[in-house]
Amino acid sequence: MKAVHFGAGNIGRGFVAEFLHISGYEVVFCDVMDSIIDQLQASKSYKVIQVGAEGNSESVITNYRAINSKTHEADVIKEITTADLVTCSVGPNILKFIAPVIAKGVDARPNDATPIAVIACENAIGATDTLAEHIKHPKCTPEHRLDDHHERARYANSAIDRIVPAQDPNAGLDVKLEKFYEWVVDMSPFHDHAPPAIKGVKWVDDLIPYIERKLFTVNTGHAAAAYHGYYHKKTTVYDALQDPIIMDEVRKALAETSTLIVGKHGIEEQEQKEYVNKIITRIGNPHLEDAVERVGRAPLRKLSRKERFIGPAAELAEEGKPFDALLDAAEMAFRFQNVEGDEESAELAKIMSSHSPEEVVEKVCGLTTSDKLFPHVVEVVKKVQADA
Repeated sequence: MKAVHFGAGNIGRGFVAEFLHISGYEVVFCDVMDSIIDQLQASKSYKVIQVGAEGNSESVITNYRAINSKTHEADVIKEITTADLVTCSVGPNILKFIAPVIAKGVDARPNDATPIAVIACENAIGATDTLAEHIKHPKCTPEHRLDDHHERARYANSAIDRIVPAQDPNAGLDVKLEKFYEWVVDMSPFHDHAPPAIKGVKWVDDLIPYIERKLFTVNTGHAAAAYHGYYHKKTTVYDALQDPIIMDEVRKALAETSTLIVGKHGIEEQEQKEYVNKIITRIGNPHLEDAVERVGRAPLRKLSRKERFIGPAAELAEEGKPFDALLDAAEMAFRFQNVEGDEESAELAKIMSSHSPEEVVEKVCGLTTSDKLFPHVVEVVKKVQADA
């Protein structure tokens, strides 16, 4: 079995490749970063270190190859034509750049083989659908080739959940991550044949409850702790959660998202309560040494319409339910400006200084005046701008 994986960063090497490796796949890494491809080509193995409160464990990853997809596109296309699986962890904004080469590989596959499974492992809702849209766009796949495209490829959305902290700069290819993981994949695209054999994957018929529970609990909680922590000059998420005021803010935000999750998806209240407690323990793991600046980076994306604060707050507002703590966390995200090493925080600062509050909310949050949440976020922006 062979899997082609785009994105040889920490998630790719540490999370996705580990499960592909233990499932018996040869992994072909594709990336445009010369340095990481060179390292992978020069090394026969690397370590994945799982960090937990009860101690650490290690696994060794072997049976992989690496291709520079910038300079050796033809080789990548050839690998896709004979692979069983394509996965990626490149970031939601990069999907459009990897789509053309995947499209060429898929198009060159024979129709009588088992369709290749394509699974995007990104921190975004419907990432595989987004990738599929790019692949099936006329720029990438001719229209006359779409009728039987499903015979060559199947696209399955997935939800991944694993915290990968900042790495030791001297670690080389080795990756440190938390022991807890969840990888849930939509089974419905494989209705006429077995889904790919991947150990550790939970196959489900309806992915949305899992995606929203994860996004609005793990991501909301993690980012809320980071943004409140940054404002209060804490160093790591662990440090932030030692502060009773910040812990209270995080718990209040997750109580609000829990109201939404329980009501919308029929998840038992007690089950969600236990999930929240588990998540707070996870994000507060002292062994992860997760810097608040790292967790808070990319505030523009995290303040967008379907993301961790505005997404659930907008739905709660429409239902007439409380969303105050989510707004407090969003306020802290709006204050995350000009942070060293984070381009989006610099862009956020420019937007905040050159636009009216209403324009900011429309541009950054994707809300319109017809949204009940709109005037509330406008007030938050006014407050942050007044303090500038």
